[in-house]
Amino acid sequence: MPASRSKNLVKYVIPTMLGSVSFFLFTIVDGIFVGQGVGTDALGAVNLMMPFVMVVNALFQLTTIGGVTVVAIRFGRKDDEGANAAFLHALTGAAVISAVLCVIGTCLTGPVCRLLGATDTYYAMATDYLFWYAVFIIPSGLSTAFQGFCRNDGSPVLVSFAVVFGAALNIFGDWLLVFPLQMGLKGAAIATGVSQTVTMLILLFHFILKRGHLRIRRFQPQLPLFQKVAMRGLPECIAQFATPITTLWMNKVLITQVGDIAVNAYSIISYVASFSVAIFFGTSEGLQPLIGNCYGAKNEKDLKYYFHAGLIINFVGSALINVLLLVFGRHVCLLFGADTETLDYTMQTMPIYALGFLVMAFNTMISSYLYSTKRTKQADIINLLRSLVVNSIVILALPALFGSGLVWYAFVIYEAIILVIAVLLLKHSERDGIIYQ
Repeated sequence: MPASRSKNLVKYVIPTMLGSVSFFLFTIVDGIFVGQGVGTDALGAVNLMMPFVMVVNALFQLTTIGGVTVVAIRFGRKDDEGANAAFLHALTGAAVISAVLCVIGTCLTGPVCRLLGATDTYYAMATDYLFWYAVFIIPSGLSTAFQGFCRNDGSPVLVSFAVVFGAALNIFGDWLLVFPLQMGLKGAAIATGVSQTVTMLILLFHFILKRGHLRIRRFQPQLPLFQKVAMRGLPECIAQFATPITTLWMNKVLITQVGDIAVNAYSIISYVASFSVAIFFGTSEGLQPLIGNCYGAKNEKDLKYYFHAGLIINFVGSALINVLLLVFGRHVCLLFGADTETLDYTMQTMPIYALGFLVMAFNTMISSYLYSTKRTKQADIINLLRSLVVNSIVILALPALFGSGLVWYAFVIYEAIILVIAVLLLKHSERDGIIYQ
């Protein structure tokens, strides 16, 4: 293995994965503090609000991933001025989207909670959480954008430090606001928002100190460049919708056909799933600058190397997660304060659900590889089917045809269907070799 390749993997993938895992870690810690400090029903309330949170994160990707994809390719072509223009357009888009979502979350809190299925059991807690989460959407959106652009601008270690520091601050804030100050779900949401704000401020210093090539400055907006950024980010934006759509349909099936115990169990499983997703997205986001630069420089040998490395890293990570859940699954559930009934139900269903991680590992990397090499159409097809179509059909059809218990197999089944489609599209797009545009 050439030294430069291995050094690049260490420089970009490890810090990015560490940062991604840390980001999702504080989501898990949120759940632990909420479960221990507020109760199992509070976990269910947070789970019901997760589709909104995930939709927010998905829309952040529209400009962030789109922007960094264009920036990486232009850096590969040695077009620093063009890269900076893409950065400024993407950052502006992120600010606008964040402001709109902030208004929706703070002004329409009640209707959004009812739309997401909050019954009287969960309504008061859900509105508390959603409102205070929405208050901090703007700094959260800018934090997400800065992470992507700092990483592409040569500062992956700073991104890792900022995210890890933010995660540590969030853990302390969770403890302080949920336990001593007894602020419940409102406290958990505020702790997350404050940590994201601090992360954003740390990353801002990359641009203030002019550490890389990207600069925050006045610019002349160009509609075609906004459109290009959005189109490049659309595949990952659609991919991010897989989780909220899946969560929405799962909650619907579980509430109507099983009951509150299944919703509470799924909330614990969702926290575990978020850790797995952190590994997959950490790998793909860490490799994205490398793949984009190789594509811009027309370096096919290194391009293929990084893609295959990503597949291996993701698969090994997913396999380890399944092993760890088999060994330590009960202990993980106890961390969330699950009562005996919820614990037993979760232990029955979590190993089944976790099988989907093995397949998702490949789908995530293939999608990232495609959109990072300007094969946006193929990535859009994969992610549209995975996020909106196939997952919805499988989740709703399985329990309707074979009973509610089969809903826990839906994840692995629809991810397997998508993997077949993804491999076919990938092979077809490279039937005459990689086309550089």
